[in-house]
Amino acid sequence: MNTSDSATLTAASESDPARAAFDPLTADAIAGADLNLDVILDVSVSLSLEVGRARIPIRNLLQLNQGSVVELERGAGEPLDVFVNGTLIAQGEVVVVNDRFGVRLTDVVSPAERIKRLR
Repeated sequence: MNTSDSATLTAASESDPARAAFDPLTADAIAGADLNLDVILDVSVSLSLEVGRARIPIRNLLQLNQGSVVELERGAGEPLDVFVNGTLIAQGEVVVVNDRFGVRLTDVVSPAERIKRLR
């Protein structure tokens, strides 16, 4: 970079460009907007179900083999947690549909509650 370039950059950075003015973003403006969700409807997300969790020492983990039983903290009959991309969105119960496992949603987390959990 020669000295005339640096002088030009300095002069440009010293000038105060006009600030852009935007209307304040409010919840009413978002709710009233005509949202076109078609652009995201084909985006794939990861759906996972959690039966339960357990914390065990590495010593016990290394002793696991075929037929071992790991006790989970969740009781039998309690609902499964349904996650989308790692965010809890619902709870449900296991069902069998045409010889395949499925989940029947019993409680769906409201959108407001999902947003609150993200913070």
